[in-house]
Amino acid sequence: MNTGGLVLWRELLDEATERLAEAGLDSADIEARRIVVAAAGCDDTAWHRELDRPATRRGVASFDSMLARRIAGEPLQYVLGSWGFRALDLFVDPRVLIPRPETEIVAGCALDELQRRAEALSASMLLAADLGCGSGAIGLSLAAERVDVEVICTDVSADALAVASANLAGLGRPAARVRLAEGSWYEALPVELRGRFDVVVSNPPYVAAGSDSLPAEIADHEPPVALYSGETGQEATGEILSGSATWLAPGGAVILEMADGTSARVQELAHSSGLVDISVHRDLAGTERVLVARRG
Repeated sequence: MNTGGLVLWRELLDEATERLAEAGLDSADIEARRIVVAAAGCDDTAWHRELDRPATRRGVASFDSMLARRIAGEPLQYVLGSWGFRALDLFVDPRVLIPRPETEIVAGCALDELQRRAEALSASMLLAADLGCGSGAIGLSLAAERVDVEVICTDVSADALAVASANLAGLGRPAARVRLAEGSWYEALPVELRGRFDVVVSNPPYVAAGSDSLPAEIADHEPPVALYSGETGQEATGEILSGSATWLAPGGAVILEMADGTSARVQELAHSSGLVDISVHRDLAGTERVLVARRG
């Protein structure tokens, strides 16, 4: 115990690690550090210097709140209020899906397709759509990582678009090349852009309605509209693929995240939608996760 009667951040780190481990969390030490860093208002490069400093009253209150929420089962990303995605630090809350490493691969595939289009065309500006954008993770990454792309981010959920808008506000200069639009899939896109998109990308809902396959941490906290899609779980995927040839420019590509074990069926849907050059990319766990298909 420190002699001044104040609690040190190091003591709070130890407390959080112990309590999270008692709650059965596998990465208790890592999560405890993330909570302490957020409560202390520092960053990962400075947090070691904070450990032997007294916590402020406001910092302790924030720490106690975040720790209680995490122990109660709320996802760490929502507890912290932000999460990294590629080069971005995104605001997230229960109105949107949590950005995940698998979806970073989706964004990477979309960026690869934009590069391919840039090399094939003489156009000075490319056009992309992020359908069902949620927090804006994919679409904002495209705009942030390429200076030659305009992006339309769409979502049927006004709540999700409010989160995307907050993230767009923090994007800086690339934000000038991003538009947000409310609506279901292609219905949100301007009609005059039909047949002009170089890339259509989406992480659609792909869990069957009524399924109990999701962990409680996901099913109890993340937005159902972004998780569940019809009786089979493939309804949204099929809708995006069937409309893609109409909205893509010749040679443009649609990139979709897929559920475990659905690769063969999604490839069939892409083929029946008239798409060509169909390929599948694996995630870091080796699961077939991302479909890339092109308009001929």
